[in-house]
Amino acid sequence: MAQPAASHLDIADEIARGLRKGEAVVALESTIVSHGMPYPENVETALRVERTVRDAGAIPATIAILGGRLKVGLSSEEIRYLGKRGPAVTKASRRDIPFLVSRGEDGATTVAASIIIAAMAGIRVFATGGIGGVHRGVTETMDVSADLEELARTDVAVVCAGVKSVLDIGRTLEYLETKGVAVVGFRTDHLPAFYTPASRFPVDYRADTPADIAAALNAKRDMGLSGGMVVANPIPSAHALDDQEIEGVIEDAIAEMERGGITGKDTTPFLLAKIAERTGGRSLQANIELVVNNARLAAEIATALRAR
Repeated sequence: MAQPAASHLDIADEIARGLRKGEAVVALESTIVSHGMPYPENVETALRVERTVRDAGAIPATIAILGGRLKVGLSSEEIRYLGKRGPAVTKASRRDIPFLVSRGEDGATTVAASIIIAAMAGIRVFATGGIGGVHRGVTETMDVSADLEELARTDVAVVCAGVKSVLDIGRTLEYLETKGVAVVGFRTDHLPAFYTPASRFPVDYRADTPADIAAALNAKRDMGLSGGMVVANPIPSAHALDDQEIEGVIEDAIAEMERGGITGKDTTPFLLAKIAERTGGRSLQANIELVVNNARLAAEIATALRAR
């Protein structure tokens, strides 16, 4: 870890000890707390995800920026603080980190910012709901998530339920291919579509065990190949939504977003809220269950990495 980064980094004692001992640690984002869900479901979900990681044998490390400090490992009080403040907290990606740090401000970290900070701390596995990607209508908006560029440069495996279904899945996969980021399906040959277990798009590789994924991550590190890996974990079928229904809801929500002139960082929170509203809360429950499912798999992968 470079000293300049370390001077801005606060790693919780339990996590620091675990990393020194080579124990399994899983990084978690904080945007889901502040922007991804309403209060109090956001706090309840974050704490449940941390318990899931522990139950699977790893140490949870929720990441955020608080008072200008890069925090790796939050207390339950800090998670509640972010959950209560909600969207008032800055949604932080790579470009925001220097300003939040220099000004002593708070930030809820996106996938991109979370894996940057996780890599600074030496954490190799990160769990989230779905990754950002290429937005629908990109030929007009040029809206591409910073998550993709970060995956191309940061050595952290990202366990997710695929690309957020409000995005252009095909173009997102093309972008990841161009950047050399492998997309691995966990016990599936097709990329999950967030709320549903599968899309029509095939993954690059299939892995049926956490140990198989860990072996590929170790081989990658041994050869000095930079960049991350996407581990796509389907939502459990018991919690999945009907693909035709959710697609219609998404299209209606996107049309409303365009009429309202909503762009940039506000698009995903707006769409998720509208989808939850129009599915009577079923999409929110699906989101919660897929995040918990991803956290469990991430812990199993981190444990397999430790077993090397």
